Amino acid sequence: MAEYFKLHPQYPQARSIQRITSALREGAVMLYPTDTVYAIGCDVTHKQAVERVRRIKQLSNDKPLTFLCPSLSRIAHYAQVTDPAYRLMRRLIPGPFTFLLPATKLVPKLVMDPKRKTTGIRVPNSTICQALLGELGNPIVSTSAKVRGDTVGALDFGFGLEEEDEDGLESLAAEEMQHLEKQVDLVLEDEAPYRGQVSTVIDLTGPEPVVVRAGLGYEQVADLQLAKLEV
Repeated sequence: MAEYFKLHPQYPQARSIQRITSALREGAVMLYPTDTVYAIGCDVTHKQAVERVRRIKQLSNDKPLTFLCPSLSRIAHYAQVTDPAYRLMRRLIPGPFTFLLPATKLVPKLVMDPKRKTTGIRVPNSTICQALLGELGNPIVSTSAKVRGDTVGALDFGFGLEEEDEDGLESLAAEEMQHLEKQVDLVLEDEAPYRGQVSTVIDLTGPEPVVVRAGLGYEQVADLQLAKLEV
């Protein structure tokens, strides 16, 4: 039976954040709100927890997982960031953007793209997420709570990244939530309306940034005249 936490969206209770992060360190998997979609997550360094997330999402090991970092300086620990990429990210974070970057050795193999050696990282504009990241001290896996019942449940952007499924994100049916709640250890609620918009995905692995998917916040990068791929 999952343990439930009702958190204030702007001032999350410190004792609850401590209890949640303590459980994450022990391998707990949680269902939690982000600034884009409701997500399934865990401590990115806990191998067994990441494997559980994959089983819940029905994901094969060749589908990398996005994770959350608290700041741009922390991103530099897990990804190789060029000066142009740094300047772009500094403009956009925190916010609803996923950045595809070359991974460093600190990124667990279960999270990164095994072929391209890249990773997807976000810095969320969410007080709850930032509180969790600050208390935990490690990145947190962030994959949408939407689970497809017919395939592996992954949206392949053409870069092998599984981060947010686009189908059916407008709402999670009550039976879907109940099904997920039986598979996770923690359920975090903030009494805010359900988030149904995916993040904008920007590939920063090449010489020029490429918008792989236009999602929430795309208007902030549209004026950059980045190449946008159709997926």
